[in-house]
Amino acid sequence: MQRPSDPAEGKPEKRLLHWLEKQGKRLYGEHFRVYEEDQALLGRLLAYFNADRTAAEAAGLCLRKGILLTGPVGCGKTCLMTLLRLLLPPAQRYRIQSCRQVSFVFQRDGFEVIGRYSHRGGKPAVYCFDDLGAEQVQRHYGSSCQVMGEVLLSRYDLFVSTGLITHLTTNLTSDEIEQVYGLRVRSRMREMFNLVHFPAQAPDKRN
Repeated sequence: MQRPSDPAEGKPEKRLLHWLEKQGKRLYGEHFRVYEEDQALLGRLLAYFNADRTAAEAAGLCLRKGILLTGPVGCGKTCLMTLLRLLLPPAQRYRIQSCRQVSFVFQRDGFEVIGRYSHRGGKPAVYCFDDLGAEQVQRHYGSSCQVMGEVLLSRYDLFVSTGLITHLTTNLTSDEIEQVYGLRVRSRMREMFNLVHFPAQAPDKRN
């Protein structure tokens, strides 16, 4: 799979948008398209994932932090994060993991799961945790745990000590995140993430 040609030729953002739409059709079918109303948001994300420091800073994004992509159900958050990882060299691509799946694995394997998503074989890995808030509080042998809250706290420690990046998608607002996970998690998320959000009225593109 080839990325778009040299950005010095023509308008790089337009070519990247065209390339993303092409990859979207390949992964999701011919019905996939990049919506005109999403292009400004995508321009910010493209600047970030291309590690274009000047463009990213102009868009209010810090390359040291991860992306917190928010928006209503069906607006395309998961699709975009799946496609944008293709802009990165294979060795640098983040893993996408459903938050619901993380919580289900905790129910089976217990607290070892918290460390599993902070380290993998002793080496921290970059993850995009998809759909934060869709998971339930789980129990393992009588012990209850807000699994993703604990995962995020563990990854925050690694963000501070090693610069480990985490990405998230969620339908939750900031206030809802605090209600579900607590002030401690919300406070650390402010330091860990660049907030990029779809409008609250963004349509469900699954229709």
